[in-house]
This record gives sequence, C-alpha cells and structure tokens, in this order.
Amino acid sequence: MKSTALTEVHKQLGAKIVPFAGYDMPVSYTGVNQEHETVRQHLGVFDVSHMGEFFIEGKEALQLIQKITSNDASKLIDGQAQYTCMPNETGGIVDDLIIYKFHGEKFMMVVNASNIEKDWKWVNQHNTFDATPNNLSDEYSLLAIQGPKALEAMQSISPLDLSAIKFYHFAVGEFGGAQDVIISATGYTGSGGFEIYFKNKDAELIWTAVLAAGKDFGIKPIGLAARDTLRLEMGMCLYGNDIDETTSPIQAKLGWITKFTKDFINAEALKAEKENGPSRKLVAFELEDKGIPRHGYTIVDEEGHDIGHVTSGTMSPSLKRAIGMGYVKTEHSKFGELIYIQIRKKTIKATIVKPPFYKA
Repeated sequence: MKSTALTEVHKQLGAKIVPFAGYDMPVSYTGVNQEHETVRQHLGVFDVSHMGEFFIEGKEALQLIQKITSNDASKLIDGQAQYTCMPNETGGIVDDLIIYKFHGEKFMMVVNASNIEKDWKWVNQHNTFDATPNNLSDEYSLLAIQGPKALEAMQSISPLDLSAIKFYHFAVGEFGGAQDVIISATGYTGSGGFEIYFKNKDAELIWTAVLAAGKDFGIKPIGLAARDTLRLEMGMCLYGNDIDETTSPIQAKLGWITKFTKDFINAEALKAEKENGPSRKLVAFELEDKGIPRHGYTIVDEEGHDIGHVTSGTMSPSLKRAIGMGYVKTEHSKFGELIYIQIRKKTIKATIVKPPFYKA
C-alpha cells in the first residue's frame, strides 16, 4: 500500500487507517456522524492526496482534452475548472474528473485514485496531438478544506484574495507558507471551501498552517467515510459505485457535462442514446421505512419485479433518514414514484426524489 505525505500525521492523530485505492488512508478520526456535522456546520480538512494529477502541455493540449472528455473545455477561461468525464468506446465511462486550465497550452486533469494507471494509459493511447502529458500524481498532495467557515479561516494564511476565487475557479500563489500552491474553489461536500494542490515537500507545513488557521473556527481533520456521506447527501456520483465502465453519462444524468457541439470518443453513440432515451436512469431516493440501502441491493416495483439496483446508500447524518441512489428502468424513474428496496428478507418502500437530498 502507498502512503500519502501525511499518513504518519494521521496515525499520530489517532485516525483509523484503511486500504483505499492502493493507499493507506484515514477513514475516520472521531466518527463519521460527528465529522460530517463538523463540515456542514463549521470546517473540516480532508487529506485526499491519493487523487491523481496529470498535466497536459503543448500547442494541441486542448485538442487532446476535447477528444477524450465529454464536456467542452474550449469554453474554459484561464483560471477556471470544469467537471467532465472520459467516455469509453462501448457506452461507459473511463473516469470522471476535473479539468483545470492554466492557459491555452497548459491544463491539469484531476482523476480518481483507483483509476490513475488506467486513465494514464487511456490518455496516452489517444494522444495523437502535439501535446505532452505528465503524470505527477506521486509528486503532489491535495487537501480539501471544506465547510462554511473555510474562507474566513483560510484567508489568514494567504496573501491572495480568496474571496475573489469564484466557484470552479482557481488561483496559484502563496498559501500556508508555501509557494506555487493551486487554490481552487471546488469540493465534493456541498458545503463550500477550497481544494489545494501542492508539492509533497510542503505537506506538513501546509497541514500545520491549515489547522492553526482554523482552530478558532472549529476545524477538525475529517476521514473518507464522512466524505462519502457528504457527497451522497448532495447527490454526487462516486466512480465505482454510481458510474463505471458500464454506465453512460446519459444514464447517469450527466448529460449536462456531455456536449455534442464537438467531437469526442463515442460521441455519436451517446448522442443517439440521448435522442432515443436511455433504457435506465440513475435516480435518488429516500426510504419511507426503517432500513439502510447498500450498494448492490435489488430495486423492485410494487409487484416485486426487478427494475434495478442500488449504487450508493447511507443513513443521512444531516437528514436523519436513509437515502440512496440507484439505476432503475426509465419508465420507473419519475420524481415522486414509489420503488421498493430489497434489504435482506424485507422489501422497504422508497420515494424517488430530486437531488440534492441536503439543501443548506
């Protein structure tokens, strides 16, 4: 198992360390519910340094990105980020990711940890352009500083005006005593904040500075378990659960990041699927009775016919009720429709709802 530059720090803090995507990662410190509420109400910091960073440079860097991703990166301005996915050639998704544009000849792709090797091969396989990809995943660390107090707390450790960094934009500069830090107003929690990228050598310096700056704002280190409950409350997809090589962006309701104004891998087939309508759709649901939906549980209709399966589920710490997402046949995907989750030997009633589950 790999370690991040902060693994030993997490162990000293008493974190529960588990294997995740090839890394030893902190899954929790004081418990998922407490950590979840810390982020929703105050401020938390996640070590997500297991994520991958590919830098794409060259005269045709944009052309390469346009070919392999579904969103339209030509719309990006310098200092802007974009959520997108890489479609495969058979109707599924290689990975979902965020593209950062530094300038016309330099971009960064931030990919999921479990897919770094696969994604790297995919990028190079399709690089027929005057573009040079560099996989710097092992050289960079990443902290997600999330919560409503993030801006107020973190401004004290950067000379940059952090309030000027709009949602899905970023700046590069000094942060926490280190130089050349990429500070982005992105996140995976729905509670606002920043994600910061920096070289491994600066990890402990920045970690210490972030905790000191956030001390009076109730900052706590947060594990990956709370990250999962936070993202699920927002209805955000998790690769390997809600999207994978067999699910299309159309089925996953990611049509908004699938732009047919340009050519990209498998565009024609995805366009046809959008026009004809997918056979199944990803839906969000809330349970009406006791039980917790888990990945892989069967979804049935009122007559007990199999209509789909659960992809993600939890007991929502914010809502105090069970929530989940899953694929169902399109004819059963309307908001307000009743579906039924098979949990062990019971069939539990659920209602399809419009995400996000949590609304601040």
